[in-house]
Amino acid sequence: MAHPKRRQSKTRTLKRRTHDKAVAPTLAVCPNCSGYYVYHTVCPTCGYYRGKVAVVKETAE
Repeated sequence: MAHPKRRQSKTRTLKRRTHDKAVAPTLAVCPNCSGYYVYHTVCPTCGYYRGKVAVVKETAE
């Protein structure tokens, strides 16, 4: 196993970590109910996916 000969500086470590960050998922607007959902998933509001019912949702009365 290779071992580092010298300690990496804080600047070099932080430069490497600049791309390690959390990003918010891209949201789309549901054409059925106008609610927001994450791409390639079932709409949590109405249960539709690609224009078809994927999950039957109960209506709150």
